[in-house]
Amino acid sequence: MRTLVLLVCLAPAIAGADPGWASLPGGEFRSVLLYEDTGGVVNVAPFDLQRLPVTNAQYLAFVKQHPQWQRGRAPTVFAEPRYLELWRGPLDPGPKATPAQPVVQVSWFAAKAYCETQGARLPTWSEWEYAAAADATRTDARSDPAWRERILAWYSVPSGSALPEVGRSPADLHGVKDLHGLVWEWVEDHSAMLVSGDNRDQGDPELLRFCGAGALSMDDRENYAVLMRVAMLSALEADDTTRNLGFRCARDPQPSKGKTP
Repeated sequence: MRTLVLLVCLAPAIAGADPGWASLPGGEFRSVLLYEDTGGVVNVAPFDLQRLPVTNAQYLAFVKQHPQWQRGRAPTVFAEPRYLELWRGPLDPGPKATPAQPVVQVSWFAAKAYCETQGARLPTWSEWEYAAAADATRTDARSDPAWRERILAWYSVPSGSALPEVGRSPADLHGVKDLHGLVWEWVEDHSAMLVSGDNRDQGDPELLRFCGAGALSMDDRENYAVLMRVAMLSALEADDTTRNLGFRCARDPQPSKGKTP
């Protein structure tokens, strides 16, 4: 068994909450990763998570307001040459990147900058994993074979076809959609996600970047779909982009309207 280490420090929607955000309560959660200090158990603080991944339309509004992140203007140290390559032009997503599709080919630096303009941040891995464990009725459905089979069905499909629009999957009990079945997603602490060096040297590095296939070997095969995410994210540099990697933002809980924080 190869050991994975993640160095990182989640919940139902409430009435009156921002319709674009879900409020997750957090709590003790067992990660698929073997943390050095806790053996995999983490305590996730309450947080808000965007219900949907960021779309091309939303990202277009961002680059219009922040031209330093337009294609061709973002420094290559922050975004590799394939940044927004699917877009027809710097301010024109075009037919290959329709408004309601999730934005992809966005680097970690660019995704982080977008979230900061929203008064938010990228979710940590623990937050993303906590949220992604839920289904329509349970905060943690990972022990259900039927749930695992549905999740793995998407991971087994090769990428390459046009992406669906966001929001077509059923919402989980928090009101969040598309954590599985649409795109991979950046997390704040992706660079702290470590796999053993021999794993990262195996196979085609481009294959690892795009799907993480065969990148991990652990006893807990029930969580293989999530482990593939770990493999892919740990293989990326912060300036990397791929055609099936998007993001959504997270933030600390917001005070209720009309109440003093």
